[in-house]
Amino acid sequence: MRWEALFRDLEAQAENDEHEHLRAQAAERTRGERATTVLAARIAATRGDVLAIELRDGSRVTGTVVDAGGEWVLLRDGMRERLVPLHASAAFEGLSRRSDMLSRVEGALPITSALRALSRDRARVQVRAGGSRTGVIGAVGRDHLDLSTDAGATVVIPIAAVYEVSSA
Repeated sequence: MRWEALFRDLEAQAENDEHEHLRAQAAERTRGERATTVLAARIAATRGDVLAIELRDGSRVTGTVVDAGGEWVLLRDGMRERLVPLHASAAFEGLSRRSDMLSRVEGALPITSALRALSRDRARVQVRAGGSRTGVIGAVGRDHLDLSTDAGATVVIPIAAVYEVSSA
């Protein structure tokens, strides 16, 4: 009878060791996967949820995540849409712990593509880059945009200086 108890104890120890080994492997794989996660993929997983973004200038934008690309996020705040370049962000609240795979197209879609669509549609926008200007995007270069302002001037704005572009 003592032999049976000894074997049961040994089996239980082996099962526990195997379980601990599997748990350690799962934790290691999770850490490895997290290490390869990019911010844009976590934002993509937040589609349909409310996200608050603190921008580098200290301002804050909040809205429902409508879409995301490798360099930008599109939020809807009531009737207003806000295109926020990721380079302008300082912190996020409401971001999912999960991540979604961005398609090759989504991941590679630069903010200039979204800006060109606004230009093509002749949409009236408000651009925050230092100050705030309202007008229509006339042209989009690789690293800048031309904004025809409501005041009749054309202002060239480096894309690296843009905090957000919103519907006016």
